[in-house]
Amino acid sequence: MHDIDDKKAKRNVAVLVAAQALLGAQMPMIFTVGGLAGQSLASNACLATLPISLIVLGSMMAATPVSAIMQKWGRRAGFMLGATAGATGGAIGAYGLYLASFPVFLLGSLITGIYMSAHGFYRFAAADTASETFRPKAISYVMAGGLLSAVIGPQLVKVTSQAMVIPFLGTYLAVIGVNVVGSLLFLLLNIPKPKAPAADAPRGRTRWELITTPRILVAVICAMVSYALMNLVMTSTPLAVVGCGFEQNSAADVVTSHVLAMYIPSFFTGHLIARFGVEKIMAAGLVILAGAGAVALNGVELENFFIALVLLGLGWNFGFIGATTMLAGAHEPHERGRMQGLNDLLVFGGVTMASLASGGLMNCSGGTAQEGWTAVNMAMGPFLMLAGGALLWLMFQPEQGRTRDT
Repeated sequence: MHDIDDKKAKRNVAVLVAAQALLGAQMPMIFTVGGLAGQSLASNACLATLPISLIVLGSMMAATPVSAIMQKWGRRAGFMLGATAGATGGAIGAYGLYLASFPVFLLGSLITGIYMSAHGFYRFAAADTASETFRPKAISYVMAGGLLSAVIGPQLVKVTSQAMVIPFLGTYLAVIGVNVVGSLLFLLLNIPKPKAPAADAPRGRTRWELITTPRILVAVICAMVSYALMNLVMTSTPLAVVGCGFEQNSAADVVTSHVLAMYIPSFFTGHLIARFGVEKIMAAGLVILAGAGAVALNGVELENFFIALVLLGLGWNFGFIGATTMLAGAHEPHERGRMQGLNDLLVFGGVTMASLASGGLMNCSGGTAQEGWTAVNMAMGPFLMLAGGALLWLMFQPEQGRTRDT
């Protein structure tokens, strides 16, 4: 690996932290109101979370092309494309609400998915110019930028969701502004465009060879499970909180506490990975996710929602940052576009299935909100066992398959 000047990496991290904070605010905004807006527009309550599912589906579909664009034209081009899609999706979503048209609203959600896909590459961009020792910290700091988005997003929802005659229209108009202003940050980004490969350059492993490498396979499985289960439960949370008799503002507060718990640990997750090794931090994340399910199944008081969602955020943080760090250290720079696109295709494919399942489990698996919420949390079990089994399997692989990330 070439000597890398971490001064440049730190400047890029600062830009990406700001982007995560400002542009990232649209995700808690849309995740807070998307299901409720869907419920108001959909003829069938089982389809309430379809807008969220289509955002994730759009993200899954965009992952490989967005990664290829970044490999060819650089990170800035991909991130600008993402912000443009975020503004466009917000505008179409607002128009769908104005028309009271569920199909138009869903189209806006699908296009917003392109933003979500680009957003997912902030963490990889942080690693691009970082030295091996700074890499887990760089990824963690960029994820920590989500801390501000966790405050900004839900507070904007409180101000905007009922600000106009049509509920939630103001929130979608605010999303347009967030993207326009946030896109200017990328003018400050200094990540060199990847060099075009020379004729004799190494081709790198095929997608199949990459995904069948034990370390890469386990990183992808743990990223998929951590993100999908977080999304499964978070997508249903506003519906469950309101369905169990609490205020819409209480649902926004629960989402805030969850998103804070997703990102506050990022200030020290990188240090913990450097100290204890990535496998142990990922394992801790899976245990904490199981604890979130246990608390949620224990009752539907407001404190149960708060504690479960805080644990859900913390478990996601350890599991997902751990998996990202493991993956970033397991492939070569010339394999980056191929592997990162494949990773996010698989991760967001899992998340799409989870968010689709979330609405069905929540609204259509029992007569009450409480029964639906129980079904959502029970569904976590098999997937946690899959990821835990994969991690244990990795630990029994020969040494070269599981070198420790620092």
